[in-house]
Amino acid sequence: MDSFELNKIALAVLVTLLVIIGFNNLGDIIFHEEPLEKHAYPIEVEMAAVDTGGEAVEEEGPSLAQLLAEASVEKGQKVFKKCQACHTVEEGGRNGTGPNLWNVVGRPKGAVAGFGYSDALLATGGNWTYEDLDRFLAKPRDFIPGTKMAFAGLKRDSDRADVILYLRSLSHDQLALPEVGETAEAAAEGAAAASEEATQ
Repeated sequence: MDSFELNKIALAVLVTLLVIIGFNNLGDIIFHEEPLEKHAYPIEVEMAAVDTGGEAVEEEGPSLAQLLAEASVEKGQKVFKKCQACHTVEEGGRNGTGPNLWNVVGRPKGAVAGFGYSDALLATGGNWTYEDLDRFLAKPRDFIPGTKMAFAGLKRDSDRADVILYLRSLSHDQLALPEVGETAEAAAEGAAAASEEATQ
């Protein structure tokens, strides 16, 4: 192949490149688009809240007092069937894997004679208030890390309220329900006072 042939090939490649570039530029000239100052159809987008590292604001549902006011002993008895493998509820009933739960609402934590409570539960002290029972039933291992109770917990607020109302019914001297609008602190004080009166 002589130099003339090489020159023809090189020229053909060069012309092809120029034609491609020319078509691209011609397309830009013919179909040139000016950016719009604003959208013809504005789209409103709700911006998600940005986590600023502060405390997260949780949506507040009904208070525990409200849930207990609307709760049902019958529904609680049905939900409690999940607990019957470990707990008895009859007055003077035996302990199972868990302690007997007769009169549990308002009684001191770790108070059932003959049951081997975990050190973690015994260290919490105080009485089983409505608030404490609710938090314990929601996720036992979060409320008392180190508890022996293997139950994962009851996710639904209404299920916990039903079970607590059922447990409350298992007593000759039922602890007064918290008033709707009453603070957790006031309810705890009332439970402590009622427990002191019961032990005197």
